[in-house]
Amino acid sequence: MKISGRNFIFLVLYVDDILLASTDKGLLQETKYFLSSNFDMKDLGEASFVLGIEITRDRTKHLLGLSQQNYISKILKRFEMHNCSPGQVPMSKGDKLNKSQCPKNDIEKEDMKSKPYSRLVGSLMYAQVCTRPDLAFAVSMLARFQSNPGHEHWIAGKKILSE
Repeated sequence: MKISGRNFIFLVLYVDDILLASTDKGLLQETKYFLSSNFDMKDLGEASFVLGIEITRDRTKHLLGLSQQNYISKILKRFEMHNCSPGQVPMSKGDKLNKSQCPKNDIEKEDMKSKPYSRLVGSLMYAQVCTRPDLAFAVSMLARFQSNPGHEHWIAGKKILSE
């Protein structure tokens, strides 16, 4: 981040991709010139996608939006939930997840082995970190049972996914 008076610019770097975001076009051009004079680079213009996250702008309202709609669609398909009805909230007030819901016998444990619970939690964590901070509490509740999830935990994860 660089601050120049009331203006600022962010340089976001991931491997060999750079994303620049600035409040001032002059500062943006100055930074691009500095970078291109020191590094071999190509200006691809305004970003519309970065790391699978769609970027939308409404300059008249000074709004910037981030969406992972494509990612969410992929994970819904991965967990065979692409035809599900969306829920209202990721976790309701009455939803309780606890240790007593963990498998109690070999049959229940064997049944849960076929459920990709860790992949579900990981997929939800990625969405939560990038664009869905509203899922943080619910995902943290699911993550507590990573080592021994039960059927109710699996159902709760699928409910969060449908949200």
